[in-house]
Parts: sequence; C-alpha cells; structure tokens
Amino acid sequence: MLYYLLTTVYVLSCLILLLVILLQQGKGGDMASAFGGGSSQAAFGARAGATLLSRLTTAFAVMFMLCALGLAIMGQTAGSSSVLSGSTPPSAPPAPAVPATPPAAGQAPAAAPVAPATTPAAPAATPGAPATPPAPDQK
Repeated sequence: MLYYLLTTVYVLSCLILLLVILLQQGKGGDMASAFGGGSSQAAFGARAGATLLSRLTTAFAVMFMLCALGLAIMGQTAGSSSVLSGSTPPSAPPAPAVPATPPAAGQAPAAAPVAPATTPAAPAATPGAPATPPAPDQK
C-alpha cells in the first residue's frame, strides 16, 4: 500500500516539477552574456529574489529526490527473490543400458546404445609380447 502511495506522489511530483520549470521566465543569460558581452557583470546574470515558482521548484525537486530514494530502497527489499528460486535443477539423463552378456562368436551385436567414451587409456600390451621394448644392441 505504501509503495503505491509513494509511486503516486513520485509521478505527481514529476509532472508538477516539469510544469513549474517550464512556467519560469528565462534569466536572459544567453551566450553573449556568458562571455562578457551584454550588460551583466556576473557570470550567470544578476541575482533576483526567490519567487513563488522558484520556491515551488525547490520543494518539488526535494520531493522528487526523496520519493526516488524511497522507491529504490523499497524495490531492493521487496524484490529479493528470483524467478528461479523455487524451481529444482534439471536431473541428468539416465545412462544407457549396457548388455550383461557379450554376443556369441559369429553373431552381430545388438543395436544397443554405446556409452560415450572417456579419455583414451594407454594402449594395453598384447599377450605374449614383452612388457618393455628390447634394448638396442650396443657395439
């Protein structure tokens, strides 16, 4: 409820601040007076007294900043949950089944899915071959 009230005050202060700024009369400080041309001795023109419109501008600018700060703080605490916070992570697909018995000699293996190979292992030694290569003859 407070969030909607603060949002309404924020939007109204934005619109009124826009209107008040546009209603103010220009100071007459064009480019010529900024670089020393013209009758003004000050950098930004002569200082005038605060009018009703300048006081309203200050008040609505302060209201605009405070409402923006309040909405930012309320937005941080209210929106702390994520869209995915209540969902469970997807499970891994089951591994393909490997037949328990090897096919008999002369039969073609059944079209079973093959599990993906991991990193290749070192080549196995063939039976009957020496484990280490023979040493070269030295002369």
